Amino acid sequence: WRGTLVCDDYSGYKALIADGVTEAGCMAHARRKFDAALSSDKARAEHALRMIGELYAIERQCDQEEAPPEERHRRRGEQAVPLLDELEKWLKEQINIAAPKSPIGQAIAYTLGLWPRLRAYVHDGRCLIDNNRIENTIRPLAIGRKNYLFAGSDRGARHAALMYSLLGTCKLHGVEPFAYLRDVIALAKAKPGEVNY
Repeated sequence: WRGTLVCDDYSGYKALIADGVTEAGCMAHARRKFDAALSSDKARAEHALRMIGELYAIERQCDQEEAPPEERHRRRGEQAVPLLDELEKWLKEQINIAAPKSPIGQAIAYTLGLWPRLRAYVHDGRCLIDNNRIENTIRPLAIGRKNYLFAGSDRGARHAALMYSLLGTCKLHGVEPFAYLRDVIALAKAKPGEVNY
């Protein structure tokens, strides 16, 4: 596979980065660090959150207008790149002022440490600014992770994985899973010649 992988800074993803794969960072993870710093350094945290919010506003507008990737890429070049340049300049100024162990210092250091990856999304109109969509998709799996230790057997775990894949695919395609399963079971029970396609 070749393309852009949008991910957070989890070390497990590093093995997936190979020749021909571009790593793009998750702006939502950087944003969360500044959100956590609000209680200890409101002014600086709000400044960073406001600038990141402007980047998200560009993405929201593109989503609302269903802008094709080429148009999204163009708008990012015109609107997001200057904002990113301004944010980078501010971060580099603040890193020398903020206490390194403070929440705002950690937020700034985290963001600067990922900066080339956080900017990578602007180069490809198909790339998202964050990986929230996939995180929201897998959240139910992560929440139930401990329960999966008790699938009963390898076969039970495989069946559970098949069902999760089926349900996830139905959701992605706007298909009601129960109706789909009912139709599949009806087809399986039908005798040859009884089914009209």
